[in-house]
Amino acid sequence: MGRPTDIVLYQAEWCPYCARVRQKMTDLLLDYKIVNVPRPHAERGEVKAASGQTGIPVMVDGGVVLDDDDDIIPYLEEKYGKGAAVR
Repeated sequence: MGRPTDIVLYQAEWCPYCARVRQKMTDLLLDYKIVNVPRPHAERGEVKAASGQTGIPVMVDGGVVLDDDDDIIPYLEEKYGKGAAVR
């Protein structure tokens, strides 16, 4: 059982950048909600509402919205990694 979080990950199983983010969350033992998005960008209204754009991955953690795996992974390390303050 992982650590509970408020994280929502907008992603797709075929997306390699999303896979990197999922792996990091698995490594950190985080529980999070997955929202699988359609392949066509025009059908990604939920992602656009959350982040203002249609690319994935998009991670929402409370008031923090990040839309690139190169931003999401360092954020996860800082907030939930070994160096993070225990809450």
